Amino acid sequence: MSKSTLDLIDTAVITGGAGGIGRAMAECLIKHGKKVIIAGRTESNLKKTSEEIGATAYYVLDTGKPDMVAEVSRKILAEHPEVNCLVNNAGVQRPFQFPNVKEDQDYSFDLSKADQEIDINIRGPMHLTVLFLPHLLQKKGGVVMNVSSVLGFLPSSVINPVYNGTKAWVHFFTLNMRTQYAGKVKVVEIAPPTVSTALHRERTDPNDNSKEKNQSALSLEEFITEVEAGWKEGKDLIAPGPAGKVVSVWQEGLGKKYEEVTGS
Repeated sequence: MSKSTLDLIDTAVITGGAGGIGRAMAECLIKHGKKVIIAGRTESNLKKTSEEIGATAYYVLDTGKPDMVAEVSRKILAEHPEVNCLVNNAGVQRPFQFPNVKEDQDYSFDLSKADQEIDINIRGPMHLTVLFLPHLLQKKGGVVMNVSSVLGFLPSSVINPVYNGTKAWVHFFTLNMRTQYAGKVKVVEIAPPTVSTALHRERTDPNDNSKEKNQSALSLEEFITEVEAGWKEGKDLIAPGPAGKVVSVWQEGLGKKYEEVTGS
């Protein structure tokens, strides 16, 4: 059995840590005696959450802005050299309807929100990971956790093609990083199913991921219970609730093929 991931963590930085699954993970780690630093875009939310859960510190950070990511990362590591875990959790999900264009019809299409979604969901974790890795490698047991999604394995929510694509990227980015850093850094992927959070706030019905409207949705309590169990077991890939069945299909098929061709 793999060593418990919790045993490897002293101080964790969690992006998107002021609410939702980020806050749930922060509270769980604090319960296990870990120090937690939360980061996010809204200072009032960060301050409130930090006080309520007993976070070590908080930092205002928009992961969609590379210059800010670099500046804040340097500040965090300078002020908290004990950090040995990065949790890339911050993300956004936005509906995206492809344009219905008739032949020879002039049209304009605003891609700014989609571009921002890519910046936050892809460039954010990529830049943070690269900036934190030299520090984590020095810790000899550092941890990187990336939050993907079941939609990165099966893009069944067709109204979110950009989001689905970004989460597929997170999955494969995490997989390749784990292979490259085997034995040096613990790399964990968390692939949530639908969880009752504010992730759907930009949909027509922002509450369509609540348990009242979606029977397959997990509550935050159900989600973190399975994540905590995965941490204790030292799992590399944690797929709570209904995500487990989807992810297992990938693992038994392409996952085994990946291990074969990479020797991992």
